[in-house]
Amino acid sequence: MAFHYESILSKEFGCHPDHAANIIKLIDGGNTIPFIARYRKEQHGAMDDQKLRELAGRLQYLRNLDKRKQEVRDGIGAQGKLTDPLAYTIEQAQTLAEVEDLYRPYKQKRRTRAMTARERGLEPLAAWLMEQKQEDPLARAAAFVNEEKGLPDPGSCLDGACDILAEDFADNATLRLRLRPYLFTKAILCSEKIGEGAPVYEMYYKYMEPLRRIQNHRVLAVNRGEKEGVLKVTLDVPNNDVIIMIKNMFLRGPSPAREYIKRAIYDGWSRLLFPSLERELRNSLTDRAHIQSVKMFSVNLKQLLMQPPVRGRVILAVDPAYRTGCKCAVIDATGLVLDTTVVYPTPPQSKVREATGILKKMIRKHKVTVVAIGNGTASRETEVFTANMIKDTPGVSYTLVNEAGASVYSASKLAAEEFPQLDVSLRSAVSIARRLQDPLAELVKVDPRSIGVGQYQHDMPPARLSESLDGVVEDCVNTVGVDLNVASAPLLARVAGLGAATAKNVVRYREENGAYPDRKSLLKVPKLGPKAYEQCAGFLRIPGGKNALDNTSVHPESYKAAKQLLSLLDLTLDSIGDMPPIGESIEERGEEAVARACGVGVHTLRDIAQALQKPGRDPRDELPPPRLRTDVMSMSDLKPGMRMTGTVRNVIDFGAFVDIGVHQDGLLHITKMANHRIRHPSELVKVGDVVSVTVLEVDLIRKNISLSMREENPAG
Repeated sequence: MAFHYESILSKEFGCHPDHAANIIKLIDGGNTIPFIARYRKEQHGAMDDQKLRELAGRLQYLRNLDKRKQEVRDGIGAQGKLTDPLAYTIEQAQTLAEVEDLYRPYKQKRRTRAMTARERGLEPLAAWLMEQKQEDPLARAAAFVNEEKGLPDPGSCLDGACDILAEDFADNATLRLRLRPYLFTKAILCSEKIGEGAPVYEMYYKYMEPLRRIQNHRVLAVNRGEKEGVLKVTLDVPNNDVIIMIKNMFLRGPSPAREYIKRAIYDGWSRLLFPSLERELRNSLTDRAHIQSVKMFSVNLKQLLMQPPVRGRVILAVDPAYRTGCKCAVIDATGLVLDTTVVYPTPPQSKVREATGILKKMIRKHKVTVVAIGNGTASRETEVFTANMIKDTPGVSYTLVNEAGASVYSASKLAAEEFPQLDVSLRSAVSIARRLQDPLAELVKVDPRSIGVGQYQHDMPPARLSESLDGVVEDCVNTVGVDLNVASAPLLARVAGLGAATAKNVVRYREENGAYPDRKSLLKVPKLGPKAYEQCAGFLRIPGGKNALDNTSVHPESYKAAKQLLSLLDLTLDSIGDMPPIGESIEERGEEAVARACGVGVHTLRDIAQALQKPGRDPRDELPPPRLRTDVMSMSDLKPGMRMTGTVRNVIDFGAFVDIGVHQDGLLHITKMANHRIRHPSELVKVGDVVSVTVLEVDLIRKNISLSMREENPAG
């Protein structure tokens, strides 16, 4: 069976069978994806974490498929109906849908007309009709007349036999297998307005699109409109062509039974088979759309989490509101809360002068250099107020921060444990400040589903979405690395090999015993055994610790190799972080020769060399920092043709939303992204990208802004 899996996976993922076998073994051995991706490259050919997760997901599907095949064989066998050819066909099935098709005729059903007919003893008559002999069906059916069974005449007997045939046709695995792809290429999805409409569904009030061309976001929009009772959704299919296909499959030639079989075909198609396949096709479309949306959400979340931190700044965060006032918090460069207050510069109080005095005093007292404004309710008014407030305060700028999920976090048990002395609303302000200071460290405290960087995320299957997003968070945390002596328990919980309980133990041990002097001290933490240590150690950093290697991504299992490499190059541990480029020296000696001398593979050697050059490296620092502003614009200032610089806030299937500094994000439609055709917006932009755009259209009433990145004729 293991060979069966590695053979399939190697073909599907384009990797060597040995690599596929190694990955299976590593996964089954309890190794995490980040650990496998980073520290077992030789065993899998340096696949990235995303590809490894896809492979792990596919492996699970194949195992579930085999498990289901066995369940189906057992179920049919218990009925005494499992033949060798059927068992072979089940074994050869490639998908769960094929397996379910094969099981369908033997599956326990709710009471059906065919079931009643079988109980009345009409199955032999149905089988006789399918023989299509040159005999009179009425004469044959006369032998089945039975008043006590509710069969008063030959006609009623033939009706029952046709019910059996109709169900047999609908359950036929071969027919279903042929019809699925045919209908997918021929069917048209139709929707029409039936309920109280909403502008968001206007384009779907009278809508038709071939199934094979419909885009994922439209599938989800139609589904939601149907769920809300606004739209009626149907599939239009070539019924006559389908009927001909079925006739060709089951009718042989002229016979007195032909008309009865045709009647059963029509009935089986319209009453049983089409409704079933319609559900399957729409479910398939929805599933495809969910997969794409989860993937897009994951990509966006990764870019958001990997936004560069704003280091070394004292930050004043403002959580905007109207009636209850703007909650404010000041944090220092380490995230420590220095001050909090509430001001009322927004309607209905509009105490602008008073708020200006209070906040300016805080800015001077704590030497604030950045104001972080949450982008929720009243943020527009707060942004205008802030821009005016800092006009005569040199060295102070502001930026908008995505506050999605901040209120969820501030009311959580975790926030209460972190800030027991603060009101819930003030905790939200602290979270906004820390999101700017270190997005990753703060956002790991929030359920990823609450961070609004997807499309239709509330319509996604919760388990699938959570699994994917949790994987993204885990990959980001482990890519960046975590300072063992300052990281919070929620951040540590995302490190490979550590869960929530173990992370709390790590923090508790640190609080009771002081800072960890080295990585191996982790082995003293209760319930953190050798396996967990193996998985997590390489992703934890100890700046200024006893061993310089503890502040690198070099895994403890490779310390000997790292020291050997330094020795070969006439360097010492003291040289780490302050050494000449060593890549050329390694190439001169030959990578493979150096790797053998160090007792590691070439991939591991490269990683060790990079880590020695840049200890404590944070890949986020290589990205452009957040845009800080000192003034503000409004939508009314925008004119078609204006060239603007903006930041991508969200990427979806049909485009991207870009913050151009006017509070309302503009839509950069996929057709306006380039002069050539692109398949998906993610080919050109990602969350956090700074882009140059042209304003195409401004709708002040609907608050819509249309943007373009096309260089020539942007309005075309």
